[in-house]
Amino acid sequence: MRFVITFCYIVYTAVACAQVKPASVFGNHMVLQRDMPVPVWGTAKAEEKITLELNGQKLKTKADGSGRWSVVFTPMAAGGPYTLKVSGKNTITFTDIYMGEVWLCSGQSNMDMTVAREDRYWCGVYNEQEEVTNANYPLIRVFDVDFNPEDEPQMEVNGKWEIVSPQSIGHLSATAYFFARDIFNKYKIPIGLITTAYGASTAEAWISRPALQSHPQLSFLLEDYAKKCAAYDTSYTAKKKYTEAYTAWKIAADKAVEDGKDKPREPKNPDPHRDQHNPAVLYNGMIAPLVPYAIRGAIWYQGESNGPTARLYGTLMETLITTWRKDWKHGDFPFLYVQIANHQEQVKEPVKDDPMVWVRDAQLRNLSIPNTGMAVAIDNANPENPNDIHPKNKQAIGKRLALIARAKVYGEKEMEYSGPLYSRMKVEGNAIRIYFVHGKSLKIHGDELHGFAIAGSDKQFVWATARVDGNSVIVYSPEVNEPVAVRYNWSKNPPGNLYNEADLPASPFRTDSE
Repeated sequence: MRFVITFCYIVYTAVACAQVKPASVFGNHMVLQRDMPVPVWGTAKAEEKITLELNGQKLKTKADGSGRWSVVFTPMAAGGPYTLKVSGKNTITFTDIYMGEVWLCSGQSNMDMTVAREDRYWCGVYNEQEEVTNANYPLIRVFDVDFNPEDEPQMEVNGKWEIVSPQSIGHLSATAYFFARDIFNKYKIPIGLITTAYGASTAEAWISRPALQSHPQLSFLLEDYAKKCAAYDTSYTAKKKYTEAYTAWKIAADKAVEDGKDKPREPKNPDPHRDQHNPAVLYNGMIAPLVPYAIRGAIWYQGESNGPTARLYGTLMETLITTWRKDWKHGDFPFLYVQIANHQEQVKEPVKDDPMVWVRDAQLRNLSIPNTGMAVAIDNANPENPNDIHPKNKQAIGKRLALIARAKVYGEKEMEYSGPLYSRMKVEGNAIRIYFVHGKSLKIHGDELHGFAIAGSDKQFVWATARVDGNSVIVYSPEVNEPVAVRYNWSKNPPGNLYNEADLPASPFRTDSE
């Protein structure tokens, strides 16, 4: 019996492989990157001859010995709709295709968070119903990648291209959508979003195994992962306990849906192979299959899950950016990211270390990486519930990311796109003057400037008096006669209220080094 099943599987696989098939990221309604070479790839029978036709271009190729093929269309201007025809022994035709701007959108839950609440209690933005009703953007399309952790790089992903509409927008990424909406409203160019994000994922989960293995500061992550896998693979108890818990949860979840209530929280799968915290697993299943789909750039919203490795976050993020750029092979493409938001109750101390503080600091310093941009979100916590780690004002985040893209990617040179960023300091007697990049026409929200702390050589920081003086801030305290350092908004949820003329908040910063 086993032989018959195996034989049938082999026959089915051979038949399936004989069919010409573009990679799963291609489909009806897709957006392809304008003004850039456009790779298209897939599988077929070994050595099969294949013809592809798109917007007047006709390309011929042949599958290699393993059945893989690829072509590259020459750059095309924005426009559409077009049809892509792929022909071999069979023919596949994709329709309603546009040339436009394609962005890869990745990270953890704040990127995965959808416009509407639907069946996930932590989702849903401000003015949710209004946003859903008004989401009539047929030239914004989204390919949402399903969760798929893997130990080896995959060739395919699960997902489909969807047109943004009131019927679809509820289950699509809010940050990605508001980013695309602002760009579309400005330029009226088709926008394609490939969203590949998952809640609680770490940065290392999105980095390739070779990149981690070759980095002396990061290879330990793979070693720790191997130990977890070895322990789990021999654990009958852990597997049995999870199976029982999942069965009970499924019954309770189905009952909750019937009763119109929230589903209970799903039990955590103890299998490290399925854990979004572990190195390379999401890269393998959710990034590798997308390479080399032509993109303009990437937007990234992640960091909250890297508390245990906060001091390594700068290295992790730089490795991720470098790896993705190397994989896509078209230079230092734009990489725009969100500095993580304030969270929990407002902190009373002038300086209070926390892993999230150091993640923010790493994100600020990673602006030194070429062609990056950072949207500051230190004012984005839900005022009615700062304990919610999923801020609902994703409209502001999308707009701030779009401002960076408009200025740095699309060439609007005279537009302010960033909040004030620390540049340098100058001691002036018993005060310190702070200078900023993007600090033209500094202003405050409220009557007094808050969030600044100052210290002498003992590094004992105290609350400081601060005032705007033109394009700089003067910071002082009667408790510190010989100041040497200033910190601003140095806590998990600080009180700072410094902005610039574009009403964009200043990033937290430190003038001292550690």
